[in-house]
Amino acid sequence: MNKRIEVILFKGWAWMVLSMLLAAVNAHAQTAMINAQSRHTTSLNGEWNVILDPTGIGEWRQIWQERKPLVKTDFVEYSFEGSPLLKVPGDFNSQMRELTYFEGIVWYKKEFSYAAGKNKRLFVHFGAVNYLTDVYLNGEKIGSHEGGFTPFQFEITQKIKPGTNSLIVKVDNKRLKNGLPGLGYDWLNYGGITRDVNLIETGNTYIEDYSIQLRKGSQKEVSGWVKLNGADKQNHIKIRIPELKFERSVKSGNNGVAGLQFSSSFKLWSPDDPKLYKVIIETETDTVEDEIGFRNIAVKGNKVMLNGKEIFLKGINIHEENPFKGARAFSKEDALLLLNQAKQLGCNLVRLAHYPHNENMIKQAERMGLMVWSELPVYQHIEFSDTAVLSKMDLMLKEMVRRDRNRCSVVIWSLSNETYDGTPNRTKALASLTQVCRQLDSTRLVTHVTNSQSYNNNAFKVWDSLYKYTDIISVNEYIGWYIPWQGKPENVTWNVAFPGKPVFISEFGGEALFGNVSEAADEAASWREEYQQQIYIKQLRMFNTIPNLCGVAPWLLFDYRSLGRMHPVYQKGYNRKGLLSEKGERKKAWFIMEQYYKRK
Repeated sequence: MNKRIEVILFKGWAWMVLSMLLAAVNAHAQTAMINAQSRHTTSLNGEWNVILDPTGIGEWRQIWQERKPLVKTDFVEYSFEGSPLLKVPGDFNSQMRELTYFEGIVWYKKEFSYAAGKNKRLFVHFGAVNYLTDVYLNGEKIGSHEGGFTPFQFEITQKIKPGTNSLIVKVDNKRLKNGLPGLGYDWLNYGGITRDVNLIETGNTYIEDYSIQLRKGSQKEVSGWVKLNGADKQNHIKIRIPELKFERSVKSGNNGVAGLQFSSSFKLWSPDDPKLYKVIIETETDTVEDEIGFRNIAVKGNKVMLNGKEIFLKGINIHEENPFKGARAFSKEDALLLLNQAKQLGCNLVRLAHYPHNENMIKQAERMGLMVWSELPVYQHIEFSDTAVLSKMDLMLKEMVRRDRNRCSVVIWSLSNETYDGTPNRTKALASLTQVCRQLDSTRLVTHVTNSQSYNNNAFKVWDSLYKYTDIISVNEYIGWYIPWQGKPENVTWNVAFPGKPVFISEFGGEALFGNVSEAADEAASWREEYQQQIYIKQLRMFNTIPNLCGVAPWLLFDYRSLGRMHPVYQKGYNRKGLLSEKGERKKAWFIMEQYYKRK
């Protein structure tokens, strides 16, 4: 090749790489405004054109430029025209057979027209994209986001153009060693634009965030605030609760924040009576409506107290999967499908494992009287010694708390699951994260889930350095499945660190294939319903021996997809620990838990 051409090509490549690095440094997602559903929105849901990029070459080809041949000797080796279509929201794995187990890059494109009003601002808001996201508008990169389960947005007020606009989203769901979660986890790694995409139009100054919840320890006093975003940060703000004939005006300071303190005679939210109030927040340029419930959750000694009364947490674990479709759950209908089964089981709490679920799940649970345990994807083998991981945990925590701070159904923030005491920097990092969580929100309980207990001679020793920082001691234990029984369940003895705290059994159970029944099945390898049923019978007998037991949650509601489950006859790519099959059929263990919860 001509040396001059080589130099030009090298300089062009070097400039492109430098431009990409600068873009990565300068373009970051903005933390999303809360309660997006009540804003002035234009949905970008529907069919999007996609280009599959399993080799990752699309970055080099700069797909976002959407080049077209200009002369007859030109050709371009990509095109959105004539490309496949995928539905948004939705994972790509369940929509195209060739993507069933795919972990890699898919480029999405949506064209839209929008005429923004005078003195208005415009944002593109994503409910969630799994996992790494780069967003381009009209050939320009507008930002990036990491994390598959929390919302983010970009302001495009000055970037939108008259006529047709082109929005291109690069989605990469490859597992990362320093990702959250990391390389290994027990659920299908659904990739894609998995939640709603909206354009949101606001005034020049809009209501960005607010907190309107009862002060911890009180059943009538609200301690909150409202935060404005825009040039006119000093603004008069009115808060109204029409049903209570309540109205309060406050003024924000130079930082756009207005404190809020008031009392009222609330009818408190509870599983038996999930009361919600319409709350209206108004400024001169913006109005946001919300439905907010008021309740108080606390620990008193070794008891969990809701609104000042002891409550036993009758839980169930749920993954964000529509079992009938084998797809990522995202809609109101998906939420009702899952939560109605939890209600039928007799639950008053759902543990939404192992990541923040979509807002439809949280809001429907709230309306149905189900308390919510919301969890970060800090799952098992996390690289706590990597400073980048610590920053990611901090951001994901803030995004999770910010989105659901006003959802009274959320009673527990779970900050990790099955991490290990000996992992470098683990306890220090999670202790620091716990402190940040309490600073962000002091009104809910905080826990870390562990499975590092020992079981010898029918005695349980439950200890972890994280228990020092938690409100509840949460334990995953699988006696009868991963660990054999060593004696009679009613004779198990428990030695629990920090004996003054409540204990919650956050996972237990075993696997069975629905319809695989035999009276003679007494071996785990049989995968029989009777074996799973017997595990549950013995577990319930053992629960009577656990000091300070405040609740339990079987693992889990439905059988769900997981690539690590490789038995060709009984699993077929499914974790079979569900009380229900992926078709909604009730296993024998279901009825054991249903009767237990009726008695509780």
